[in-house]
Amino acid sequence: MTERGLPAIARDATSFRVGPSRLAWEGDDLRLEVDERTAPWPRRLRGRIRLWPEALPGRIALLAAEGSHRWWPIAPRARVEVVFDEPALRFTGSGYLDANEGLEPLETRFHYWDWSRAGDDEETVILYEGTRRDGSILALALRAGRDGGLEPLAPPPRQPLPRSRWGLARSTRVDPGHRARLVRSLEDGPFYARALLATRLAGHTLPAIHETLSLDRFARPWVQLLLPFRMPRRSGRSPHRAELPDREGEHPAQDQQALEQDDGAGLHGRNLSLRGRSGEG
Repeated sequence: MTERGLPAIARDATSFRVGPSRLAWEGDDLRLEVDERTAPWPRRLRGRIRLWPEALPGRIALLAAEGSHRWWPIAPRARVEVVFDEPALRFTGSGYLDANEGLEPLETRFHYWDWSRAGDDEETVILYEGTRRDGSILALALRAGRDGGLEPLAPPPRQPLPRSRWGLARSTRVDPGHRARLVRSLEDGPFYARALLATRLAGHTLPAIHETLSLDRFARPWVQLLLPFRMPRRSGRSPHRAELPDREGEHPAQDQQALEQDDGAGLHGRNLSLRGRSGEG
């Protein structure tokens, strides 16, 4: 991941460019072209990713009741093709696409969160939970159908997971009478950890990708000093500059119809389009 300034960003209704990398909708699939350098050891990272969503639910979850942070599970179920030239890498499999957006830094609103997506060819369950700075709890459990529907579930019991190598506390939820098992650590950093789990949700035994984010740890000065070594900062202007739309005054909850959730923040629905903001999606 490379941080770049506004001059290096270009966006229109169907595409988004950050420096030399871009993503764009072409027909029914999303295409990503990656051209970056890794950190802290500089190596070329260049290739293409294609994602075919099974469906586009068009649902947004408000992670804070007033709408200052929002999460959009754009494609809870998808097929993905990865072809990289550097390093030489090629595979296909199941995939997922989501987006987060906020009006303030995450560490201003949250202490931490745990997120996971468990799924196979038949079943997909997404868990999203955390603790806000005001002491309230975020607890979302969603079941994604092949038809694109998102069905709220009663969150199953919590289970602690082994701490990360950096000492991050993490947990998940699992069906009563069952235990989730940590299969392999995929990423282990000072404030963020990702792992592969074997779990049981909605009556199905499923593999899951699990993430833990500690915003308390992220905000510590010593962690902030480390960030540029893993996320280098680059200046520069994109040759395909496009104006970003002015969103000042836009209310995030306008025209949204709430679905009842245990945490009170709500899961909301709108007519959304990934290929433009026409309102038809």
